[in-house]
Amino acid sequence: MSEIFYKVRNGSRFPVGISVTNDGVNFCIFSRHASQVELLLYENINSQLPFQTIKLDSVHNHSFFFWHVFVEKLPTGTCYTWKMDGLKDTTETGRMFFPHKELLDPWALSVSNVGWSRQVACQTESSGGGMRAIVVDPPSSTESTSLNSLDGGWIEGAIIYEMHVSGFTLHPTSNVQHPGTFSALKEKIPYLKELGITHVELLPISAFDPQDVPKNVASRGLSNYWGYSTHSFWAPHPDYCVDILHAVSEFREMVDAFHDAGIKVIMDVVFNHTAEGGNGGPVINFKGMFNDIFYHLDAIDRKRYLDFTGCGNTVNCNHPIVSSYIVQCLEYWVETMGVDGFRFDLASVFTRGELGVPMSTPPLPWAIEFSKTLANAPLIAEAWDAAGLYHVGAFPGMAWSEWNGRYRDIMRRFVKGDPGLIGEVASRLTGSADMYKNDCRTPANSINFITCHDGFTLNDLASYNHKHNEANGEDNLDGSNDNHSWNCGCEGETTDPEIIELRQRQAKNVIAILMLSRGVPMLLAGDEVLRSQKGNNNAYCQNNEISWFDWSLTKKNSGMLRFTIEMIAFRKRHPSLTSNSYFSGDESQSAHGITDITWYDKDLKTPNWNDPESRVLVFTIARVSAEEQDLHVIFNMSETAIELRIPTLSGNTWELAIDTSRPNPTDIKPYPTSIPVNDSYKVEKRSIVVLESVDTILQ
Repeated sequence: MSEIFYKVRNGSRFPVGISVTNDGVNFCIFSRHASQVELLLYENINSQLPFQTIKLDSVHNHSFFFWHVFVEKLPTGTCYTWKMDGLKDTTETGRMFFPHKELLDPWALSVSNVGWSRQVACQTESSGGGMRAIVVDPPSSTESTSLNSLDGGWIEGAIIYEMHVSGFTLHPTSNVQHPGTFSALKEKIPYLKELGITHVELLPISAFDPQDVPKNVASRGLSNYWGYSTHSFWAPHPDYCVDILHAVSEFREMVDAFHDAGIKVIMDVVFNHTAEGGNGGPVINFKGMFNDIFYHLDAIDRKRYLDFTGCGNTVNCNHPIVSSYIVQCLEYWVETMGVDGFRFDLASVFTRGELGVPMSTPPLPWAIEFSKTLANAPLIAEAWDAAGLYHVGAFPGMAWSEWNGRYRDIMRRFVKGDPGLIGEVASRLTGSADMYKNDCRTPANSINFITCHDGFTLNDLASYNHKHNEANGEDNLDGSNDNHSWNCGCEGETTDPEIIELRQRQAKNVIAILMLSRGVPMLLAGDEVLRSQKGNNNAYCQNNEISWFDWSLTKKNSGMLRFTIEMIAFRKRHPSLTSNSYFSGDESQSAHGITDITWYDKDLKTPNWNDPESRVLVFTIARVSAEEQDLHVIFNMSETAIELRIPTLSGNTWELAIDTSRPNPTDIKPYPTSIPVNDSYKVEKRSIVVLESVDTILQ
């Protein structure tokens, strides 16, 4: 252990956290009610004891609600923790101090979890659990890349790819140098570039607690894999780094590599709860510094946490200090770390005020949207919480996009074969104008998805009628029971060639619907190669081959991969699909004087939108530029093939572009030869057909 003791000065309350200068390091921490504060310094992440403990003076190191000290010539790589004492917890205040606990800086830019024990951290009289903050000098701020013209910062043709940073490269087939790290992800950028996606949406990468799982789950050797258990919102997760001491630079280098490839980076952030849980949960940082401010507490018994998240606690997001903490954290990830946008987990918590009561005009969503730094950043709300708030179509703010849960549910039911849905399918397909248009929002406010990390994969959606979460150790009680899935005739794996073919067709139907919809489509990583979780629809604790991306599937299911690549390319070739405006139903939005969208029934008549038995939707989309083609689209989710008449267009004929019932590579252009379509076309059961117009004058 080093015997060096560093000189100290009073320090400054700006900025909160640490600030590295040529002269040393300024430390500042917030605690309104602490009466005694100590800073503990460790030589490195493996040091057993601090080499210096600095007791802060309540006069010289204390400004308003901030405690601060400047340590001269302190080198980067030094680790530190805080200790605080004050008025003990009472039912009336909810203030809690643990004088024996070493606390992690909530503003830490880098953290170490060497020696971390959640079990020890749950013991109120213990000194802590092992986590420490690391003094780092962050990279210089960068001017964030402008994301073009659409509301919320979306680019024309934007396609999101939701992925787990670690699980994307942990499988033995990944063939990367450092599996499971930010560095390894750089090696897979060529694959993502070929796929055609424009944005990666990374499951939580802020430092979280992998040990935050129920005891019966932990007893199976399982851990918190998804990462929705954040404790240090400003710091990259140390387990995703090759070298913890270079966590900040490793993350930034990954982001720069994505940008060099023309791909934007969206972070999934979890500001609705923390890893500290409720009563009996560990003391990591917020509980021991400003528990009564940071969390929603019961009005009568302030020792009790209000839980609107299902995770033990709820962040008091609209308290001024907490709102400032969140906004400044987001600005740091954009300005310094180069991130392009954010997806907010259980974002309806952002609308809860004192005691968790919903507010009509909550400050936080507007503060995020009005930040100059975040003005061009896509902001995506998971617009619900675990206590019943549901804001899909009505999340506060203007530019916020939303995970469109209504789109997901109706499209799953439609592909499954439920009848009588064509009216709502048409609304979701065309940008959900009924949800957003009257509030001056656009199709880009709708993030269209059918699968995501939370639920069945695309393969499993067509392979299981019921969840199979037994491997989680919770008696299959966890995860949603409402999946709107269909196993195509056999539960789980099968060798039946007809069922296998039907499942692949259903998967192609889902990809086709996503890419034919106005709004911003989102794909779940691995769906393009039919990755399976063996029916597990809540694999949050499965850091193993159940969740990992198996790269051998890119060859085994190359036909599905090719279809997805071509379907994405097809979407990008058609501005009529990527346009961020709603269909008007008139001629003004098309390029050659026909109605921009025309709906048909099987006989080319106006459809009966209220037909309780219909499972067929037919429509023509007019080109919006002279360089593209008109599209005629047929969704047949019925159990029988149908021969449909094809509408005529003056000066044009039709060619087949997509038929999900056909085998690879004839299911989607480019074909070896063109396939003309004249007066009618036979559309097989449970399939999608798309025709492209051909200008006969140019032939």
